[in-house]
Amino acid sequence: MSSPSPSRALARTFGGNNALITGLALTACILCIGFIAPFLYLPDPYAIHPAHALEAPSLAFPLGTDELGRDGLALLLSGGLATLVVALPAAALAFLTGLTYGLVSGLAPAWADTLLMRLLDVFLALPSLIVLIFFASLVPLNNTSLILLLGFISWPGLARLVRNEVLAQRGRDFILAAEQSGGGRLYIARAHLLRVIAPVLVVNGTFMVGDSVFALSALSFLGLGVQPPQVSWGSLMESALNIIALDPWWLIVPPGLLVFASLLAASLTGQGLLRLWGDAR
Repeated sequence: MSSPSPSRALARTFGGNNALITGLALTACILCIGFIAPFLYLPDPYAIHPAHALEAPSLAFPLGTDELGRDGLALLLSGGLATLVVALPAAALAFLTGLTYGLVSGLAPAWADTLLMRLLDVFLALPSLIVLIFFASLVPLNNTSLILLLGFISWPGLARLVRNEVLAQRGRDFILAAEQSGGGRLYIARAHLLRVIAPVLVVNGTFMVGDSVFALSALSFLGLGVQPPQVSWGSLMESALNIIALDPWWLIVPPGLLVFASLLAASLTGQGLLRLWGDAR
């Protein structure tokens, strides 16, 4: 019997899963805007054109100009690159930290698990945005420090989820058989547990990317994120709102839409993956 063609396999995988299709399409668009478009649209985002300050969108400036006469589209693309090069590594750091903590806690002896969970409760009780603002006001802000700040504040929720999944799997026959065969905790985690909880990890990883973009945008909006002369989507919204009386809608709407699109892409992709794995069971 011949194997199904790639097109049929894709249709079977994605057919009817509109959330996943839309989420992946949005994700592709955002990645293109952040990592490809800045190198295709060549005008200098920081070049000042005083004679064209606060111009509405036109052929010369497709997204208008700001109060200094800088090209709005060039600023938006530069801000997307600055946002994503911080948000994506921060989400990866939070993911790895939460995964490691959850695995260690779930596989540890009962007393160590209890201690680690009480410590995790302390982290979960802290308001994330307030903690971010506190530390961002203390440390010199650059891409590295922002990645560390966002990464180390966003992991506790995933850690608890991974720990609960590990505890739910530890009593299953294949885990007990691996332990009786002399398999160490590291081997069991790598060979068995990670495979079983992979769907949960992937889905929550997509959500963490959206959360990271939102958290960085919020920090930048407050002046504690990406620092001048660089711009980010959050700082673009903040600077536009400072001159809201002049109604510069072309400076407010595009970065706001892209932040919203990032959250929507993460949410739809996660929901689509949940449905995909649910249908596969």
